Formats: sequence, structure tokens, C-alpha cells
Amino acid sequence: MASSPTDPPLLPEFRDNPFINRLPPQLSQRNAWQFLSDPPEFNPEERTYPIQLRMNCLYRLRRFFEPLEHHLRLESAFSTLLRQGYVSRNPLQSDYIWRLQDGHERILARDLSAGRHYVGGTAEGFALIGASGAGKSTAINRILSYYPQVVTHDEPFSLQQVVWLKLDCPHQGSPKQLCMHFFQELDLALGARTFAQFGKTRNPVDLMMAQMAQLANRHALGVLIIDEIQHLTLAKGVGRDALLNFLVTLINTIGIPVIMIGTMGALSLFQDDFRQARRASGIGCAVWERLRPESAWDHFVDVLWKYQWTRQETPLTDEIRYVLYEESQGVIDVLIKLFMLAQLQVMEQSAFRNTPEVMDARLFRETSARHLKIIEPMMRALKTNNQREISKYDDLRPLDSHVSQVFQNVMPQMETISLSMPDFDSGKGGESGDVDPLIGVLVQAGLATDLATPMAAKVRALHPDASMLELIGFVSVLLQDPGNAVPRKGKRPSGKQVPRKPLAVSRISDMVREGQEVGRNAEESLIAAGLIRRPQFGPG
Repeated sequence: MASSPTDPPLLPEFRDNPFINRLPPQLSQRNAWQFLSDPPEFNPEERTYPIQLRMNCLYRLRRFFEPLEHHLRLESAFSTLLRQGYVSRNPLQSDYIWRLQDGHERILARDLSAGRHYVGGTAEGFALIGASGAGKSTAINRILSYYPQVVTHDEPFSLQQVVWLKLDCPHQGSPKQLCMHFFQELDLALGARTFAQFGKTRNPVDLMMAQMAQLANRHALGVLIIDEIQHLTLAKGVGRDALLNFLVTLINTIGIPVIMIGTMGALSLFQDDFRQARRASGIGCAVWERLRPESAWDHFVDVLWKYQWTRQETPLTDEIRYVLYEESQGVIDVLIKLFMLAQLQVMEQSAFRNTPEVMDARLFRETSARHLKIIEPMMRALKTNNQREISKYDDLRPLDSHVSQVFQNVMPQMETISLSMPDFDSGKGGESGDVDPLIGVLVQAGLATDLATPMAAKVRALHPDASMLELIGFVSVLLQDPGNAVPRKGKRPSGKQVPRKPLAVSRISDMVREGQEVGRNAEESLIAAGLIRRPQFGPG
């Protein structure tokens, strides 16, 4: 990659090193922010789109990333780590050849400490530990995307330089499994067959480690990133110490910079062993805690709040800001998911009840109570600041799966409504020839069309100003009160009067109010009371 006149000047130790001067230029803080930022595409006109399209717009928030100060510090640390690791591995100097010779001897001896030259290195390593959902993996992936993974050199030598390689830590903390992951990822990067050659399970682990170290040297690996390092806490026997010692050897002996990324549960790995803690602090052991309700949090909420796909734009109030923090506890990923689900819920309510699509503090509390139960142990630990419990439950993958499932369940429903009820947003029966949207709701809830049609007409006539939700409740009352049901054709009413047990319609408001006291919305309250059934869409 040739430098342009606007690129910063190269330092002498960088300029004559082909492994460094083929890298993109180091970024200024402003340029780093611009590169790392990943805002979702947004146009205010999209608020007028049909609901099923706006739900797809909400999905854009899953990849939303707004860099904060600690993300910029990580970019700077990575940039320095990468280049400094190459300073002592200049292929134009004899040290590089000696490293390759030592690597060959290590393979023959199956011993990483073997070798005759013991070339001094400039590689360092550091650990990035933080709460799940703080953006660690997203930030490192954005940083890696700035650098080409492979650089091909033709002169003065032929070589495929691997700038970075990212692996997930084996669940059992096995050095052998880590080597196998390394061979697989190297094959994906280079289109090679190293796994078939070196990754056979019958190969002893010491031979695998020596071969991995030699391949890292041969392809001038710039940085090795090990994600999910907290898996080592589950390792049995000597696996944990063996893998940590191996990573230290890669840094000290082989000269490969290593970055370890993990959740707060990984802190014990470095606190228990001073040597590991010191190595993890080569450039710095960064610990990213959840955001506090301070300037960084306020900035992030302000930026996120712009992306509203509800029909009405809701202003951000201090009460909403407070509730957002209380329900997410400063975890960025939880905040984004909560913001997505709240908009989804208010769109759903609008479709079924003809209500304005306005967000408020109560909506966020209801959404949290309904959808964040899946991570309730973790959120409880965060609210009490119990570090031991946080390390147990610091995993947001169940929430990711839950949010995906919620959207998958709702989208087909909204598409069905938009096809069967074109005038649904009006909340009333349309002009002559239009289908009453209430009929469509009743049919989707399980009523036969020949029963739903007269029921809809009757409650419309009795309650012309009622909302959609109230109309559904009135239909439920009629269904549970046979005396008010519409008689079938050809069947005379019996002369015998059957005493009816009255079901007071006025109780609906009481039920709704009682439900609100325990965190239910109106629809859930009536469902719990048995007055209405939850609509079922598609095959049961």
C-alpha cells in the first residue's frame, strides 16, 4: 500500500521494515472515530412506511456502533501493539532468519524453549476485560476491518504476511484445541491446507504448539487475538495454566503480540497469577465496566434516541433517560435491545388498538418486565453491584436469541394484518365495500368468519366510539353471555328463559387498572382475566 502525501511520516524503525510500511497509516483520534462509527441508515420519511417495513428498519440497530473514549483508546493501543511487534521482526535483517531457524529446531525437539539464537523481541500483550455488552468484540472487529488480513509480498522476497488472526478460546482450555483453531483460521485466511497437515488429533500437543509458533513466524503474524478468554475458568486440571503459559511463550519467545478478550469472569485468571497479570499489563490491562450515568452515557443515549421509526417522534425527557439507565444498568447492548423492543411494542399496540406510537417511561418499564426477564439474574447482580454474581451471569447471548425470536414472531403477524386489513389504522369500519378491521382481528383470534361478522357489526352499533381493544372486550362479553349472542338461522329461541349470570362490562377498566399495578399492559390484563385470547397467526 503506497503512502499518499497526506499520510503521516514513517518513523525510521518503521520505514525500512516491509512488514510495517505495507500497513495502512495510523489513524488520528478524529479519523479513528469516523472509521469506527457505524450509524444505521435513517430517513425521517421512513416513519410513514407500513409497520412491517418499519420493523425491518428497527433491525438496523443491531449493528449500531457509536465509539466512545475507551473504544478510541483501544484502537490506539492496537495500532501501537501491531507495529511494535514487527520492529524486531524485520525480514531485511538477520534476526528474522534466525527466528525461522529456531522455529525449525523447536519442531524437531518438540520444545518451545529450544533454539540457539534467542533473538530479543519487542512484542507485548494485553488483556481487555469488560462487562458483556460493553462493545469489546464489536470494537475489536471494527478495528481489524481497517487492516488487510493478508498482505502479499513479491520483492525482495515472496511471502504472505498475515496481519491478524482472531480465535475463540476453547471451552475446555485445551492448548491442542487452540492450535487446531489456529490452523483452521489460517487456512481460511490463506486458502491453505495447514489443518490437514498439522491439525491431526493424533499429533502430540507439544508438536502442534511448535508448528503453530513456526507458522506464525513464517507468515509474519502481526497480532493474535484470543476472544472469550473467560472459558479458561472452566478448564480442568492443568489445561488453564498450560494455555496461559503457551500464550506467554508466544509473546516472549516467539515474538507474537497477543490480545486476550474476556468478560468480567476472566479477571480471576490474571489476579491469581502475578506473572500473567504482569504480562497482561504489557501495554495495559484494560477493564471496561458498564457505563455510569455520566457524560458518556448521556452522549450515547442522545445519539441512539435519534433513530425512531415510530409514526410520532418522542422527545427525550429526563424521566425516560433515568428509566433507560435503570432498566439497562449502563450496558450498551441491553440499552439498544430495550430501545428496539420498546419501539416494536408500541408499533404492535398501534396496529391492534389504533393508539399513537409514542414512547414514555412506562413503556420502557413494561418492555423491560416483558422481555428482559431472560437476563434477570445478570441485571439483578448489576443493580446490587455484586461482582461475584456478575461474573457468573455475564453473558448476553440468551438476550440476542430472544430479541431475534421476538422479531421473527411479530413480523409475519404484521404482514398478515396489512394484507387482510388495509384500513386497520383507522380503527373504524371503512366505507361501503371495505372490510371492517375488527372482523380480521376476530378471525385471526380464532372466530369463524360467519360468527365474527355479526359480532363486529353488533358491538360497532352498541359502542360506536369504542377503541379497538374495547370492541374486542365487548365481543368477548357477548361470547360468554349466550343471551346476547346472535342466533343461528333456522333456529327459534327457546321459550324457556335461562337465568343469565351478568358479566359487568365496567369490570374491564378495573381489570386493566389491576393489571397495571403488577406490570401488565391492557391487552395482557384482559388475556389473564380470560376476556380475550391472544391472537394466533399462521400454523399453530
